[in-house]
Amino acid sequence: MLDVTVIEDPEAAAVSLDPIRARLLAELAAEPASAAMLAGRVGLPRQKVNYHLKALERHGLVELAGERRKGNVTERLMRATAASYVISPLALASVQPDPDRFRDQLSARWLLALGARLVRDVGTLITGATKAGKPLATYALDGEVRFASAGDRAAFVQELTAGVSALIRKYDAPGADGGRDHRIVVAVHPTVKDRPTPELDQ
Repeated sequence: MLDVTVIEDPEAAAVSLDPIRARLLAELAAEPASAAMLAGRVGLPRQKVNYHLKALERHGLVELAGERRKGNVTERLMRATAASYVISPLALASVQPDPDRFRDQLSARWLLALGARLVRDVGTLITGATKAGKPLATYALDGEVRFASAGDRAAFVQELTAGVSALIRKYDAPGADGGRDHRIVVAVHPTVKDRPTPELDQ
């Protein structure tokens, strides 16, 4: 099972967003289970659970983990293909955000558009690397800082911009044979306070 995977297909995205199917995905991310086992947990008839499982399996969101005999019946044990899922903007291709339409480094909505493009591009790269059986070279830096004042935050952003820009100028080699372009995204935003996890409806 993957830790996280990206859903690019619109139909798979719609399937995953159904509340019942999302609940089944959460159950199967925790441990493999059969339709009969899940029926008791979510309070639905086994036949209905089986119907939803087939839809999830058809779109690659769950897979067969094994089989077990129970009396005269062989039960299929299913598991989620990932512990968590991210829906790519490609699932809404005609209305996906485009950060190139406007550039405003102080706009939260431009930051959101950049984040959406990051999900789309990295998801596409993961899909391609998986099909090719090759590793994907990436790097990410994540941290938190508490600014004493808005002035300190502005100074930090100025120094960060200068430092990253200097590194780009130092290492950028547009004419290098065999080189490969890389995108750099650096974001600064307030930390979101922890929110309670909503309970899943049955």
